[in-house]
Amino acid sequence: MLKLFGALFAAGKLGKLFISGGSMLLTVILYSWVYGWKYAIGFVLLILIHEMGHFVAARLCGMQVGLPTFIPFVGAWVELKDQAHTVETEAYIAFAGPIAGTAAVLICYWLGRQLDSDLMLALSYSGFIINLLNLIPISPLDGGRITAIISPKVWLLGVPLLIALFLYRPSPMLILIGILAYPQLKLAFSNTMADGLPAGYYEVAFNTRVNYGVMYLCLVVFLALMSYELHEALPKAAF
Repeated sequence: MLKLFGALFAAGKLGKLFISGGSMLLTVILYSWVYGWKYAIGFVLLILIHEMGHFVAARLCGMQVGLPTFIPFVGAWVELKDQAHTVETEAYIAFAGPIAGTAAVLICYWLGRQLDSDLMLALSYSGFIINLLNLIPISPLDGGRITAIISPKVWLLGVPLLIALFLYRPSPMLILIGILAYPQLKLAFSNTMADGLPAGYYEVAFNTRVNYGVMYLCLVVFLALMSYELHEALPKAAF
């Protein structure tokens, strides 16, 4: 009987690994048809590193978390199986993704400059943009989960940004983000705490709020500047 339970447990682990690896492979294949296999592999790896930042941070916090799952042309996510007990923990986990993702993109950028590689520069441009967009201060994006440590009302600033981005470049993905964000925005507007959050969830030391706010703004400015630099340089290159 114990062997049977052990086999079922192992099968469950393998099943989760299969779903994660399979969704990643499917994403690479579909992106390859549009962008070519080299770019597809690099782009998916950048997303994987971003998500593994969340994964590692959650495990360091002692939380149960699933492996990354990919949805082609939408993105990826890791499932937190435990509820964060404080907004600081949630912000820490949320911040780890863009930090890991930005580090990986900087490696691509350095290789692109050193090797004069248009492919690496194109990957770094996409990576900077993806991490920057993910920092829009609106839940469920990383930016919303980070800025919640300052105040959930900061999410209201993300609404005009999301609308402006949609008007500039319409995308079904932006509509999906808006739909997912709507319940959280209602709570932020009404100054109501979401159901299921433990008491004292938003109680954080003032200097912690300031530190996260400064780090958030610095990362946003850095990603914006790098995106602008590559946006100006890449039209001159054929990639």
